[in-house]
Amino acid sequence: MNFRRRSFLLVVAVVALLGWTPAKSDAAEPIKIGFSVSLTGSLASSGKAHLLSKEIWAEEINAKGGLLGRPVKLVYYDDQTNATTVPGIYSKLLNVDKVDILMGAATNLIGAAMPQIMQRNKIVMVLLALTANAEFKYNRYFQSAPFGSDPRILSRNFFEVAKTITPVPQTVALVGADAEFSNNVLKAARDIAKEYNLKIVYDRTYPPATVDYTPIARAVQAASPDVVLLASYPLDSVGMVRAAKEIGLKTKLFGGAMVGMQYASFMGQLADNLNGLVNYHIYVPSQKLDFPGIEAFLKKFQARAKDAGVDPLGFYQPPFAYAAMQVIEQAINATKTLDDDKLARYIHENKFDTIVGQIEFDKLGEWKTPRVLLVQFQNVQGSGLEQYMTGHRQVILYPPQYKDGELQQTFGK
Repeated sequence: MNFRRRSFLLVVAVVALLGWTPAKSDAAEPIKIGFSVSLTGSLASSGKAHLLSKEIWAEEINAKGGLLGRPVKLVYYDDQTNATTVPGIYSKLLNVDKVDILMGAATNLIGAAMPQIMQRNKIVMVLLALTANAEFKYNRYFQSAPFGSDPRILSRNFFEVAKTITPVPQTVALVGADAEFSNNVLKAARDIAKEYNLKIVYDRTYPPATVDYTPIARAVQAASPDVVLLASYPLDSVGMVRAAKEIGLKTKLFGGAMVGMQYASFMGQLADNLNGLVNYHIYVPSQKLDFPGIEAFLKKFQARAKDAGVDPLGFYQPPFAYAAMQVIEQAINATKTLDDDKLARYIHENKFDTIVGQIEFDKLGEWKTPRVLLVQFQNVQGSGLEQYMTGHRQVILYPPQYKDGELQQTFGK
Protein backbone atom coordinates (compact mmCIF):
# COMPACT_ATOMS: atom_id res chain seq x y z
CA MET A 1 0.00 0.00 0.00
CA ASN A 2 1.54 3.31 -1.04
CA PHE A 3 2.00 6.34 1.21
CA ARG A 4 -0.91 8.36 -0.27
CA ARG A 5 -3.31 5.47 0.15
CA ARG A 6 -2.27 4.94 3.77
CA SER A 7 -2.61 8.68 4.50
CA PHE A 8 -6.12 8.81 3.01
CA LEU A 9 -7.28 5.81 5.05
CA LEU A 10 -5.81 7.37 8.18
CA VAL A 11 -7.79 10.58 7.59
CA VAL A 12 -11.00 8.61 7.00
CA ALA A 13 -10.44 6.64 10.20
CA VAL A 14 -9.89 9.79 12.27
CA VAL A 15 -12.96 11.43 10.78
CA ALA A 16 -15.08 8.35 11.55
CA LEU A 17 -13.71 8.20 15.08
CA LEU A 18 -14.62 11.83 15.75
CA GLY A 19 -18.11 11.34 14.32
CA TRP A 20 -17.73 14.28 11.92
CA THR A 21 -19.57 14.48 8.65
CA PRO A 22 -18.99 17.12 6.01
CA ALA A 23 -21.54 19.95 5.91
CA LYS A 24 -23.99 19.86 3.06
CA SER A 25 -23.20 22.55 0.55
CA ASP A 26 -26.89 23.05 -0.17
CA ALA A 27 -27.97 23.57 3.45
CA ALA A 28 -30.94 25.93 3.43
CA GLU A 29 -30.32 29.41 4.76
CA PRO A 30 -33.03 30.57 7.17
CA ILE A 31 -35.69 33.05 6.16
CA LYS A 32 -35.00 36.00 8.47
CA ILE A 33 -37.88 38.02 9.87
CA GLY A 34 -36.55 41.15 11.57
CA PHE A 35 -38.10 43.74 13.88
CA SER A 36 -37.62 46.00 16.86
CA VAL A 37 -39.56 45.03 19.97
CA SER A 38 -40.22 46.80 23.27
CA LEU A 39 -38.72 44.44 25.84
CA THR A 40 -38.14 47.33 28.25
CA GLY A 41 -39.85 50.68 28.76
CA SER A 42 -43.54 51.55 29.03
CA LEU A 43 -44.69 49.15 26.29
CA ALA A 44 -42.69 46.16 27.55
CA SER A 45 -45.81 44.23 28.57
CA SER A 46 -47.10 44.44 25.03
CA GLY A 47 -43.73 43.81 23.41
CA LYS A 48 -42.89 40.70 25.41
CA ALA A 49 -46.34 39.26 24.76
CA HIS A 50 -46.25 39.69 20.99
CA LEU A 51 -42.70 38.32 20.88
CA LEU A 52 -43.88 35.10 22.54
CA SER A 53 -46.67 34.87 19.95
CA LYS A 54 -44.15 35.13 17.12
CA GLU A 55 -41.93 32.54 18.75
CA ILE A 56 -44.85 30.11 19.04
CA TRP A 57 -45.61 30.60 15.35
CA ALA A 58 -41.96 30.15 14.32
CA GLU A 59 -41.66 26.94 16.34
CA GLU A 60 -44.81 25.54 14.74
CA ILE A 61 -43.68 26.48 11.23
CA ASN A 62 -40.19 25.04 11.68
CA ALA A 63 -41.67 21.82 13.06
CA LYS A 64 -43.53 21.52 9.75
CA GLY A 65 -40.39 22.10 7.69
CA GLY A 66 -40.32 25.89 7.52
CA LEU A 67 -41.32 28.06 4.57
CA LEU A 68 -40.17 27.36 1.02
CA GLY A 69 -38.18 24.46 2.44
CA ARG A 70 -36.19 26.83 4.66
CA PRO A 71 -36.29 27.31 8.44
CA VAL A 72 -37.58 30.59 9.85
CA LYS A 73 -35.43 32.74 12.13
CA LEU A 74 -36.62 35.74 14.15
CA VAL A 75 -34.06 38.55 14.39
CA TYR A 76 -34.95 41.29 16.87
CA TYR A 77 -33.57 44.00 19.15
CA ASP A 78 -35.01 45.86 22.14
CA ASP A 79 -36.10 49.37 21.18
CA GLN A 80 -36.69 50.24 24.87
CA THR A 81 -40.02 51.86 23.86
CA ASN A 82 -37.88 54.73 22.62
CA ALA A 83 -38.34 55.98 19.06
CA THR A 84 -34.79 57.35 18.91
CA THR A 85 -33.40 53.79 19.02
CA VAL A 86 -35.52 52.59 16.11
CA PRO A 87 -33.60 53.96 13.08
CA GLY A 88 -30.37 52.34 14.26
CA ILE A 89 -32.11 49.00 14.80
CA TYR A 90 -33.64 48.94 11.34
CA SER A 91 -30.36 50.00 9.78
CA LYS A 92 -28.73 46.96 11.39
CA LEU A 93 -31.58 44.67 10.35
CA LEU A 94 -31.31 45.82 6.74
CA ASN A 95 -27.58 46.30 6.29
CA VAL A 96 -25.97 43.82 8.68
CA ASP A 97 -28.52 41.08 9.34
CA LYS A 98 -29.97 41.41 5.83
CA VAL A 99 -33.40 40.20 6.90
CA ASP A 100 -35.94 39.04 4.33
CA ILE A 101 -39.14 40.33 5.95
CA LEU A 102 -39.59 43.34 8.23
CA MET A 103 -42.07 43.82 11.04
CA GLY A 104 -42.73 46.63 13.50
CA ALA A 105 -45.03 47.80 16.26
CA ALA A 106 -46.65 50.82 17.94
CA THR A 107 -47.66 54.10 16.36
CA ASN A 108 -44.89 56.12 17.98
CA LEU A 109 -42.14 53.65 17.05
CA ILE A 110 -42.77 52.38 13.54
CA GLY A 111 -42.91 55.92 12.17
CA ALA A 112 -39.21 56.32 12.96
CA ALA A 113 -38.38 53.29 10.80
CA MET A 114 -40.58 54.09 7.82
CA PRO A 115 -38.12 56.31 5.88
CA GLN A 116 -35.55 53.51 5.74
CA ILE A 117 -38.16 50.87 4.95
CA MET A 118 -39.56 52.96 2.11
CA GLN A 119 -36.13 53.79 0.74
CA ARG A 120 -35.34 50.08 0.47
CA ASN A 121 -38.82 49.21 -0.90
CA LYS A 122 -39.30 46.58 1.81
CA ILE A 123 -42.59 45.08 2.85
CA VAL A 124 -43.43 45.63 6.53
CA MET A 125 -46.06 44.00 8.76
CA VAL A 126 -46.87 46.18 11.77
CA LEU A 127 -48.57 45.39 15.09
CA LEU A 128 -50.89 47.72 16.98
CA ALA A 129 -50.26 51.04 15.25
CA LEU A 130 -53.21 53.39 14.86
CA THR A 131 -53.32 54.65 11.24
CA ALA A 132 -49.52 55.04 11.16
CA ASN A 133 -49.52 54.82 7.35
CA ALA A 134 -51.96 57.70 6.86
CA GLU A 135 -49.08 60.12 6.33
CA PHE A 136 -46.71 57.84 4.39
CA LYS A 137 -49.30 56.06 2.20
CA TYR A 138 -46.73 53.36 1.56
CA ASN A 139 -48.16 50.50 -0.50
CA ARG A 140 -46.02 47.81 1.15
CA TYR A 141 -47.20 48.60 4.68
CA PHE A 142 -49.66 46.29 6.45
CA GLN A 143 -51.08 46.38 9.98
CA SER A 144 -52.59 43.40 11.77
CA ALA A 145 -54.71 45.10 14.46
CA PRO A 146 -58.33 45.77 13.44
CA PHE A 147 -58.29 49.58 13.63
CA GLY A 148 -58.97 50.30 9.96
CA SER A 149 -57.93 53.48 8.16
CA ASP A 150 -60.14 55.96 10.02
CA PRO A 151 -58.07 57.57 12.82
CA ARG A 152 -61.32 58.64 14.49
CA ILE A 153 -62.47 55.10 15.23
CA LEU A 154 -61.64 55.05 18.96
CA SER A 155 -63.36 58.37 19.59
CA ARG A 156 -66.35 57.57 17.41
CA ASN A 157 -66.95 54.19 19.02
CA PHE A 158 -66.85 55.79 22.48
CA PHE A 159 -69.42 58.40 21.47
CA GLU A 160 -71.60 55.70 19.90
CA VAL A 161 -71.80 54.01 23.29
CA ALA A 162 -72.39 57.39 24.99
CA LYS A 163 -75.47 58.11 22.89
CA THR A 164 -77.15 54.93 24.17
CA ILE A 165 -77.28 56.40 27.69
CA THR A 166 -80.56 57.87 28.94
CA PRO A 167 -80.74 60.81 29.22
CA VAL A 168 -78.32 61.42 26.36
CA PRO A 169 -75.07 63.05 27.59
CA GLN A 170 -74.64 66.75 26.82
CA THR A 171 -71.04 67.45 27.88
CA VAL A 172 -67.65 65.79 27.53
CA ALA A 173 -64.16 66.14 29.02
CA LEU A 174 -61.16 65.26 26.85
CA VAL A 175 -57.98 64.17 28.62
CA GLY A 176 -54.76 62.62 27.28
CA ALA A 177 -51.00 62.46 27.20
CA ASP A 178 -49.13 64.96 25.04
CA ALA A 179 -47.90 62.25 22.65
CA GLU A 180 -48.73 61.18 19.11
CA PHE A 181 -51.29 58.46 19.81
CA SER A 182 -53.22 60.49 22.38
CA ASN A 183 -53.12 63.68 20.34
CA ASN A 184 -54.51 61.83 17.32
CA VAL A 185 -57.40 60.48 19.38
CA LEU A 186 -58.18 63.84 20.99
CA LYS A 187 -58.00 65.69 17.69
CA ALA A 188 -60.61 63.33 16.28
CA ALA A 189 -62.73 63.62 19.41
CA ARG A 190 -62.94 67.42 19.09
CA ASP A 191 -64.42 67.08 15.61
CA ILE A 192 -66.73 64.17 16.40
CA ALA A 193 -68.09 65.78 19.58
CA LYS A 194 -69.77 68.38 17.37
CA GLU A 195 -71.52 65.66 15.37
CA TYR A 196 -72.94 64.20 18.59
CA ASN A 197 -73.94 67.62 19.96
CA LEU A 198 -71.56 67.27 22.89
CA LYS A 199 -70.17 70.40 24.48
CA ILE A 200 -66.49 70.13 25.42
CA VAL A 201 -66.17 71.45 28.98
CA TYR A 202 -62.58 70.32 29.59
CA ASP A 203 -59.80 69.73 27.05
CA ARG A 204 -56.25 69.27 28.32
CA THR A 205 -53.16 67.16 27.73
CA TYR A 206 -50.49 66.36 30.30
CA PRO A 207 -46.73 65.70 29.90
CA PRO A 208 -45.87 62.01 29.35
CA ALA A 209 -43.62 62.14 32.45
CA THR A 210 -46.52 63.05 34.75
CA VAL A 211 -46.68 60.99 37.96
CA ASP A 212 -49.43 62.73 39.96
CA TYR A 213 -52.82 62.60 38.26
CA THR A 214 -54.93 63.84 41.17
CA PRO A 215 -54.87 67.50 40.04
CA ILE A 216 -56.04 66.42 36.60
CA ALA A 217 -58.86 64.34 38.06
CA ARG A 218 -59.93 67.24 40.28
CA ALA A 219 -59.95 69.63 37.33
CA VAL A 220 -62.15 67.20 35.39
CA GLN A 221 -64.46 66.84 38.39
CA ALA A 222 -64.79 70.62 38.63
CA ALA A 223 -65.98 70.74 35.02
CA SER A 224 -68.78 68.20 35.81
CA PRO A 225 -68.78 66.46 32.42
CA ASP A 226 -71.40 63.83 31.59
CA VAL A 227 -68.72 61.66 29.93
CA VAL A 228 -64.91 61.59 30.07
CA LEU A 229 -62.83 60.43 27.11
CA LEU A 230 -59.25 59.51 27.98
CA ALA A 231 -56.40 58.83 25.56
CA SER A 232 -53.51 57.50 27.62
CA TYR A 233 -50.58 55.12 27.81
CA PRO A 234 -50.26 52.23 30.31
CA LEU A 235 -48.78 53.97 33.35
CA ASP A 236 -50.91 57.09 33.06
CA SER A 237 -54.01 54.96 32.41
CA VAL A 238 -53.47 53.32 35.80
CA GLY A 239 -52.73 56.69 37.40
CA MET A 240 -55.90 58.27 36.03
CA VAL A 241 -58.16 55.44 37.19
CA ARG A 242 -56.68 55.54 40.71
CA ALA A 243 -56.90 59.32 40.91
CA ALA A 244 -60.50 59.33 39.69
CA LYS A 245 -61.51 56.70 42.25
CA GLU A 246 -59.66 58.44 45.09
CA ILE A 247 -61.45 61.77 44.60
CA GLY A 248 -64.80 60.10 43.92
CA LEU A 249 -65.20 61.28 40.33
CA LYS A 250 -68.66 60.40 39.07
CA THR A 251 -69.53 60.38 35.40
CA LYS A 252 -71.83 58.47 33.06
CA LEU A 253 -68.98 57.16 30.92
CA PHE A 254 -65.24 57.06 31.62
CA GLY A 255 -62.48 55.62 29.42
CA GLY A 256 -62.39 55.15 25.67
CA ALA A 257 -58.80 55.08 24.42
CA MET A 258 -56.72 53.94 27.40
CA VAL A 259 -53.76 51.74 26.50
CA GLY A 260 -52.89 49.42 29.37
CA MET A 261 -56.38 48.52 30.55
CA GLN A 262 -56.08 45.46 28.31
CA TYR A 263 -52.98 44.15 30.15
CA ALA A 264 -53.39 41.50 32.83
CA SER A 265 -50.80 43.11 35.12
CA PHE A 266 -52.69 46.40 35.30
CA MET A 267 -56.07 44.68 35.51
CA GLY A 268 -54.78 42.79 38.53
CA GLN A 269 -53.42 45.96 40.13
CA LEU A 270 -56.62 47.95 39.71
CA ALA A 271 -58.93 45.04 40.63
CA ASP A 272 -62.52 46.19 41.25
CA ASN A 273 -61.55 49.84 40.69
CA LEU A 274 -62.09 48.91 37.04
CA ASN A 275 -65.82 48.38 37.47
CA GLY A 276 -67.75 50.73 35.20
CA LEU A 277 -64.75 51.61 33.01
CA VAL A 278 -65.57 51.50 29.29
CA ASN A 279 -62.57 51.12 27.01
CA TYR A 280 -61.44 49.89 23.64
CA HIS A 281 -60.20 46.35 23.11
CA ILE A 282 -59.55 44.12 20.14
CA TYR A 283 -60.27 40.69 21.60
CA VAL A 284 -61.98 39.34 24.72
CA PRO A 285 -63.33 35.82 25.32
CA SER A 286 -66.83 35.77 23.83
CA GLN A 287 -68.93 33.42 21.77
CA LYS A 288 -69.16 36.25 19.26
CA LEU A 289 -65.37 36.05 18.72
CA ASP A 290 -64.88 32.28 18.78
CA PHE A 291 -62.80 32.00 15.60
CA PRO A 292 -61.17 28.72 14.50
CA GLY A 293 -57.81 28.27 16.20
CA ILE A 294 -58.09 31.11 18.74
CA GLU A 295 -58.78 28.86 21.74
CA ALA A 296 -55.90 26.50 20.91
CA PHE A 297 -53.51 29.42 20.51
CA LEU A 298 -54.53 31.02 23.80
CA LYS A 299 -54.10 27.73 25.68
CA LYS A 300 -50.58 27.36 24.30
CA PHE A 301 -49.75 31.00 25.01
CA GLN A 302 -51.15 30.95 28.55
CA ALA A 303 -49.29 27.72 29.35
CA ARG A 304 -45.99 29.43 28.51
CA ALA A 305 -46.76 32.94 29.70
CA LYS A 306 -45.68 32.56 33.32
CA ASP A 307 -42.23 31.14 32.53
CA ALA A 308 -41.78 33.78 29.83
CA GLY A 309 -42.75 36.57 32.22
CA VAL A 310 -45.50 37.91 29.98
CA ASP A 311 -49.19 38.76 30.19
CA PRO A 312 -50.85 35.56 31.52
CA LEU A 313 -54.13 36.24 29.70
CA GLY A 314 -52.82 37.12 26.24
CA PHE A 315 -56.09 38.65 25.02
CA TYR A 316 -54.79 41.92 23.64
CA GLN A 317 -51.88 41.86 21.23
CA PRO A 318 -50.85 38.16 21.14
CA PRO A 319 -53.64 36.82 18.89
CA PHE A 320 -53.06 39.61 16.37
CA ALA A 321 -49.29 39.14 16.45
CA TYR A 322 -49.82 35.47 15.66
CA ALA A 323 -52.34 36.42 12.95
CA ALA A 324 -49.75 38.74 11.39
CA MET A 325 -47.39 35.79 11.08
CA GLN A 326 -50.19 33.74 9.52
CA VAL A 327 -50.66 36.41 6.85
CA ILE A 328 -46.93 36.38 6.07
CA GLU A 329 -46.94 32.57 6.00
CA GLN A 330 -49.91 32.33 3.65
CA ALA A 331 -48.53 35.00 1.31
CA ILE A 332 -45.10 33.34 1.06
CA ASN A 333 -46.59 29.89 0.51
CA ALA A 334 -48.95 31.18 -2.17
CA THR A 335 -46.40 33.24 -4.10
CA LYS A 336 -43.45 30.85 -3.56
CA THR A 337 -41.19 33.87 -3.17
CA LEU A 338 -39.74 36.46 -0.78
CA ASP A 339 -39.93 39.20 -3.38
CA ASP A 340 -41.32 42.29 -1.62
CA ASP A 341 -43.33 43.53 -4.58
CA LYS A 342 -45.01 40.19 -5.26
CA LEU A 343 -45.79 39.64 -1.59
CA ALA A 344 -47.28 43.12 -1.20
CA ARG A 345 -49.48 42.72 -4.26
CA TYR A 346 -50.68 39.33 -3.07
CA ILE A 347 -51.56 40.62 0.40
CA HIS A 348 -53.48 43.55 -1.06
CA GLU A 349 -55.44 41.32 -3.41
CA ASN A 350 -56.41 38.42 -1.15
CA LYS A 351 -58.19 37.51 2.07
CA PHE A 352 -56.50 35.62 4.89
CA ASP A 353 -57.99 33.15 7.34
CA THR A 354 -56.46 33.69 10.77
CA ILE A 355 -57.16 32.97 14.43
CA VAL A 356 -58.76 36.43 14.74
CA GLY A 357 -61.06 35.84 11.78
CA GLN A 358 -60.75 36.65 8.10
CA ILE A 359 -58.55 39.65 7.31
CA GLU A 360 -58.71 41.73 4.15
CA PHE A 361 -56.52 44.81 3.73
CA ASP A 362 -57.35 48.18 2.16
CA LYS A 363 -55.09 50.46 0.10
CA LEU A 364 -53.30 51.75 3.21
CA GLY A 365 -52.67 48.24 4.50
CA GLU A 366 -55.28 48.48 7.26
CA TRP A 367 -58.23 46.17 7.85
CA LYS A 368 -60.80 46.88 5.17
CA THR A 369 -63.55 46.22 7.71
CA PRO A 370 -62.40 47.47 11.14
CA ARG A 371 -63.37 45.67 14.34
CA VAL A 372 -62.50 47.74 17.39
CA LEU A 373 -64.49 46.71 20.45
CA LEU A 374 -65.80 48.88 23.27
CA VAL A 375 -66.03 46.79 26.44
CA GLN A 376 -67.13 47.53 29.97
CA PHE A 377 -65.62 46.04 33.10
CA GLN A 378 -68.49 44.59 35.10
CA ASN A 379 -68.69 42.69 38.40
CA VAL A 380 -64.92 42.53 38.85
CA GLN A 381 -64.16 41.05 42.28
CA GLY A 382 -60.63 41.38 43.58
CA SER A 383 -57.43 40.98 41.62
CA GLY A 384 -57.74 37.36 40.46
CA LEU A 385 -57.18 36.97 36.74
CA GLU A 386 -59.05 33.69 36.37
CA GLN A 387 -62.33 35.62 36.50
CA TYR A 388 -61.47 37.18 33.12
CA MET A 389 -61.10 33.79 31.47
CA THR A 390 -64.53 32.48 32.34
CA GLY A 391 -66.44 35.15 34.26
CA HIS A 392 -67.53 37.48 31.45
CA ARG A 393 -66.01 40.48 33.21
CA GLN A 394 -65.40 42.45 29.99
CA VAL A 395 -68.77 42.86 28.29
CA ILE A 396 -68.80 43.90 24.63
CA LEU A 397 -71.00 46.98 24.10
CA TYR A 398 -69.96 47.92 20.56
CA PRO A 399 -70.07 47.29 17.61
CA PRO A 400 -73.62 45.90 17.54
CA GLN A 401 -72.81 42.67 15.68
CA TYR A 402 -70.43 41.63 18.48
CA LYS A 403 -72.41 43.00 21.43
CA ASP A 404 -72.85 40.42 24.17
CA GLY A 405 -74.20 42.47 27.09
CA GLU A 406 -75.62 45.80 28.24
CA LEU A 407 -74.13 48.92 29.77
CA GLN A 408 -74.91 48.25 33.42
CA GLN A 409 -73.10 50.70 35.61
CA THR A 410 -71.66 54.15 35.22
CA PHE A 411 -68.22 55.03 36.54
CA GLY A 412 -68.01 56.05 40.17
CA LYS A 413 -71.72 55.58 40.93
